[in-house]
Amino acid sequence: MNRNQIRAALAKQRGMTLIEIMVVVAIISLILGGVGVMAFNRFKDAQVDTAKNQCVTIAGAVLQYKVNKRGKCPKTLQELKASGFINQVGKDPWDKPYELKCPGEKGEVDVLSGGPDGELGTEDDISNHGADAEEES
Repeated sequence: MNRNQIRAALAKQRGMTLIEIMVVVAIISLILGGVGVMAFNRFKDAQVDTAKNQCVTIAGAVLQYKVNKRGKCPKTLQELKASGFINQVGKDPWDKPYELKCPGEKGEVDVLSGGPDGELGTEDDISNHGADAEEES
């Protein structure tokens, strides 16, 4: 092969330019950014759903406790655990303790989580009563 043939062969094997690579990286970044935002929103929704389910579960355990103790309410979640009605005294998904009110303000038992902001008494609070009971107050 002479030099001209080598140059012609190399010209056919031309690679991608820096601009083309940057465009591909930008497109991939945009796609990953959109997926990340959607995944984070799903995670926040899952935290709220978990807190609602745990509030309902704890309220059910309190009602069982009341039946077995002839109407007496547990003072704390630790008392409920010590009696064997729940396996563990957990925290909500935001690492705050659940609040137990027995008798409750909205029902026989209120189990509350401060929600994403961690503060009780704000509009993002989560309880065992669901959205209908929270809108009545």
